[in-house]
Amino acid sequence: MEDGTSKALSYCTGTDADQARQWDVRADCDVRNILDRVADKWSLLVIALLDRQTMRFSELRRTVDGVSQRMLTVTLRNLERDGLVKRTVYPVVPPRVEYELTPLGISLHEVIKTLVIWTEDHQQEISDARSEFDQRELEAAVP
Repeated sequence: MEDGTSKALSYCTGTDADQARQWDVRADCDVRNILDRVADKWSLLVIALLDRQTMRFSELRRTVDGVSQRMLTVTLRNLERDGLVKRTVYPVVPPRVEYELTPLGISLHEVIKTLVIWTEDHQQEISDARSEFDQRELEAAVP
């Protein structure tokens, strides 16, 4: 281990007060790990679906197009571990399991809504930029 390097994963050296909120690109930084978790496509969809409602696993599975049972299980487990989703198991046969956002998850959903609104507002600009880029790439490929 290099001099001055902390063994603690959450310790990000080399930042002063002004840089503290900048992204640390090292793979072992907690902020990066949290962003990787909450910004993946399945987590975003699950958080959006659980907005102010409780859902059973089977409801989520039917609603989230393309997610496998295993991937949904892993996603929910990770969101629960991070304190964003609460899992409630009811002692009935067969067992009934429901998921809902925690207050922390609700606060994250507010941020996600802002991102979705931005995306919707700029969807046409992004589409135009993609078309222009693809056209330039096509023209560059032709001798």
